[in-house]
Amino acid sequence: MLKLTGINQITLRVNDLRVSEEFYMNLLGFKLHHRLGINMTYLVAEDDMLVLVRAETPSPNEARDIRVDHFGLKLETDEEVDEAAIKLREKHVHLLTSPAKRRDGRAFFIMDPDGNMIEIYSSTGEVFPNDDTSLELPLVSKRGRKAKSPVKEESELETEGQKRRRSRK
Repeated sequence: MLKLTGINQITLRVNDLRVSEEFYMNLLGFKLHHRLGINMTYLVAEDDMLVLVRAETPSPNEARDIRVDHFGLKLETDEEVDEAAIKLREKHVHLLTSPAKRRDGRAFFIMDPDGNMIEIYSSTGEVFPNDDTSLELPLVSKRGRKAKSPVKEESELETEGQKRRRSRK
């Protein structure tokens, strides 16, 4: 097994490298690390790196669909999330969602100029009692709930037996 220390780099395909650089640096606060020729830009935020690669075959924005693949940019507090939404709206960035409370913070979504979805969020990182932290595959697919055990408790079997007897009447 690999001993990962985190996610250090995300690479995105973009249609217009300069437009994307402006978006990520001027609106979201990334800093230029370096450029590799005319087709790649390396941006940083603290210890994390975002690499923008010019697409060989650009795709039109209207061809992009709304999906769940995205990356998140974490802010320290809920208030910072709300302030970020206000600042981005002032810069005419379309918010896909407004800031909303979630169980451990606040979040909203935007898209970059190439249709890549970005989540701006705060989070305590808390693991809740109903969260499934088992390494086993879940037997039910209810989000945020522990999987039911395949082995029935004796009391469950007794209850089922009683129900069966009653239904035969």
